[in-house]
Amino acid sequence: MECTVSWTGSTGTRSDMGFLAETGSGHVLVMDGAPDADQPRNGGRNLAPRPMETVLAGTGGCSAYDVVLILKRGRHDVRGCSVKLTAERAPADPKVFTRIHMHFTVTGRALQPGPVERAIAMSHDKYCSASVMLGKTAEITTSFELVSA
Repeated sequence: MECTVSWTGSTGTRSDMGFLAETGSGHVLVMDGAPDADQPRNGGRNLAPRPMETVLAGTGGCSAYDVVLILKRGRHDVRGCSVKLTAERAPADPKVFTRIHMHFTVTGRALQPGPVERAIAMSHDKYCSASVMLGKTAEITTSFELVSA
């Protein structure tokens, strides 16, 4: 797997901490820093997600992918899946994630709590590379709700 990340800024007078990631699969992702009121030349312009937000989003995508795939392979009639992640970070550098909560909303027909809970646990414990890595520094908790389609 490869990815090239390039700074899109310049050495001009404007604050610019934007970055463009080009993935090995041929896709592009834009990232930017937060505006920094204390040091305006060091901050971003708030034009795209922060790099750590993309880490969190990738973790949610990785886990939701697993949950849907596991349920579909089990022949459950899953029609939708979303996950809301809330996270806390350490106050000092390197400001790693220390807590992450993932709340899944799974939509389908005749879905039962047991298989959904099992799919989430399998993703968290075995299949989602991102959550397994982040679990080394963060306490990761999960919850879910079922919605009938």
